[in-house]
Amino acid sequence: MNDSNHLVIMHEQQAVTTSLQVADAFGKQHKHVIEAIESKLSTAENSALLEMFQESTYQARNGKLNKMYYMNRDGFTFIAMGFTGQKADGFKLKYISAFNQMEKSVKAPMQLPSTPQEMLALVLTNVNDSNAEVKRLGDRMDSYEDNMPLSPGEYSFLSRRIRQRVGEVARAFGQLSAKQRGQLFRDINTGIKQVAGVDTRSQLRDKHYKPVMDFINDWEPSTATKTVLRQYIAEAE
Repeated sequence: MNDSNHLVIMHEQQAVTTSLQVADAFGKQHKHVIEAIESKLSTAENSALLEMFQESTYQARNGKLNKMYYMNRDGFTFIAMGFTGQKADGFKLKYISAFNQMEKSVKAPMQLPSTPQEMLALVLTNVNDSNAEVKRLGDRMDSYEDNMPLSPGEYSFLSRRIRQRVGEVARAFGQLSAKQRGQLFRDINTGIKQVAGVDTRSQLRDKHYKPVMDFINDWEPSTATKTVLRQYIAEAE
């Protein structure tokens, strides 16, 4: 994120940023920023911390309303303390500068609306600008999180669970050769790719983890695979 003009926006007459913007700027998954905020809120012992954050929603590309948070300068500082590294420090400085610029512009003398129509136009402009920025970031984070790859740990666990499930099913057929067990692996992998809508397992993304894991746990070989295995077994007897 190179455009610091969008780091801080006006919301309800206050300079704020959003959990969406923080996730985008710091390269985090939005759900992890939400978790960090709610972890702080769950242990809050005074109202000052609660006033730093305001829960809200944004509309995802699929029409679903997803949770997000607005946060003022203090709320941002509180959350950003947990982000470390040279790159993170650079973004912190950009945020501080953006907050300073926004707060300075708010305090600067300005020509006040002289009619109710002008006042309404000013309010609508600020609201529309804020909503447009939230929507832009919501779309960006949806796209980012849709394409977030599986972590090495998750991919490794899926692979182990596939081997375990194939082993569980194979026991029902008795002693199987490596070639026969290969039929089972091909069957379960075909199903995984169909469930996730991918061509290879290496294309699996974070969003696929739960449905693929549910499929593995419930998987049974297709009728065709069962028939082929029974034919192998019959020929061997």
